[in-house]
Amino acid sequence: MPEVDRRAAALAAVAKRRARAQVKKAVATGARTPRDVAAVAFADPQSVEASIRITEFLKSLPSIGATKLEPLMERLGISRVKRLGGLGKHQRSAVSDFLSAYQSRRGIEDRPQLVVLAGPAGVGKGTVAARILESFPFVHLSVSATTRNPRPGEVDSVNYYFVDEDEFDALVTSDQLLEWATVHQTNRYGTPRRPVETALDEGRPVLLEIDIQGARQVKLAMPEARLVFLLPPSWDELVRRLVTRGTESAEDQARRLETARAELAAQHEFDVRVVNDDVTRAAELVVDLMGINKESYA
Repeated sequence: MPEVDRRAAALAAVAKRRARAQVKKAVATGARTPRDVAAVAFADPQSVEASIRITEFLKSLPSIGATKLEPLMERLGISRVKRLGGLGKHQRSAVSDFLSAYQSRRGIEDRPQLVVLAGPAGVGKGTVAARILESFPFVHLSVSATTRNPRPGEVDSVNYYFVDEDEFDALVTSDQLLEWATVHQTNRYGTPRRPVETALDEGRPVLLEIDIQGARQVKLAMPEARLVFLLPPSWDELVRRLVTRGTESAEDQARRLETARAELAAQHEFDVRVVNDDVTRAAELVVDLMGINKESYA
């Protein structure tokens, strides 16, 4: 390996070790809950959380020292060399059950998260969001403000907040929108800040289903937001979904696929990546990332 490549590899390794150390410190200090770290690791195999060894993760939990670690690992039935992202289905279930019991004993509550769900057209964002709301109706799904006219059957403040151009300008200038954009060079759309902040203050998780440009704006406005990029199982599957849904012309499909390629290249800007190979599974992963304790609503 050339010297330049060796140096780059060494620097990358140091950066990964520091990132893992920061995650473990966040758990040890209570800045992050153990279940939150596991949720990211299980959702995204490329994440820092996924690269942490199970033993190092468990030792970062307050009250879990070397003495308790050995019998715990034996009870979980997991090899010491395993990393969080490499656990199998049954191992993940065992770890999740342990973490739920651990947090319950110590009175640790998961914090409701603002999750921004984005991804290319045809990836299934709307379907995943609908599945989440079906199971957890208390989740606040952000309603956008728009300058376009209502369509038949649409209700103000339910489907959209319908405003005129002057009202939209006022929202922008008074910093009342987390993000906004002009769509197709005609109407403007934006996410009102106040309903999102109110829901979080009430202890309700918030889900925003928006485009990638909007997600970037939200991250600037609220750095604590968790950006989740929904991925297709493969490029061919994304093409199939766009073509078979039959809602666009061939020209529109080609344009959307070209846009999708550019959007997929932005996935590493996001905090977590979730593959939508199964709607139920993808929805469950996003629910965990929102800080929802599913057991409490079973």
